Amino acid sequence: MKQPNDLFQDFQNRMSELLKNSPAKDVERNVKAMLSQGFSKLDLVTREEFDTQTHVLARTRARLEELERRVADLEQRLATSQES
Repeated sequence: MKQPNDLFQDFQNRMSELLKNSPAKDVERNVKAMLSQGFSKLDLVTREEFDTQTHVLARTRARLEELERRVADLEQRLATSQES
């Protein structure tokens, strides 16, 4: 007697074989090609690229805030030294 996993595997194999030889496979391939072509025309980025740019932006923003703080400090020192 076959185990439930064996039955499921057998069913999956038969369905894969059936779909491989059917027009559904051609339709799937054509739809994927159309979608790929459509997506390539759009200005899309991958999630990884988006996350990388978000990280770069956060670092740049932190650096800018630090530089702004330093400039304000230098301006304050300059103003104090000119008053003396």
